[in-house]
Amino acid sequence: MSDQTPQQPERQSDASEPADRPNADFDAMTRDIAEVPAVEVITTVAVHLMSSAAVNLGLAEEGEAHKDLDEARKLIQALAGLVTASATEIGSYHAAPLRDGLKSLQLAFREASLVPDEPGQGPGEKFTGPVYG
Repeated sequence: MSDQTPQQPERQSDASEPADRPNADFDAMTRDIAEVPAVEVITTVAVHLMSSAAVNLGLAEEGEAHKDLDEARKLIQALAGLVTASATEIGSYHAAPLRDGLKSLQLAFREASLVPDEPGQGPGEKFTGPVYG
């Protein structure tokens, strides 16, 4: 039995990877993201904002434990800005479901608030106009 521990083989340096840049895969990731259509990036970001807002509205499992209306307000505001600004760029096929989701979140926010905002003053309503149930 030997007293020596087995050594890990040394990592072979790739010729395209300079020694001062240990993560040359970043270039590959940049090329990959460049191939993603803008509409896909925009809708993905919107879905993430919607999901996070829903959690902060207490709409997820164990909802009350994660409820934070201040955070939800910020997320809904950002979502409304994104959807409004990008609607003409992504087309109604993609924008319509995002608008529906946004409206549902705005209404859920109004219901969750102890003191609801006046119509037109709720999160995102400066972009969407007043939201009614």
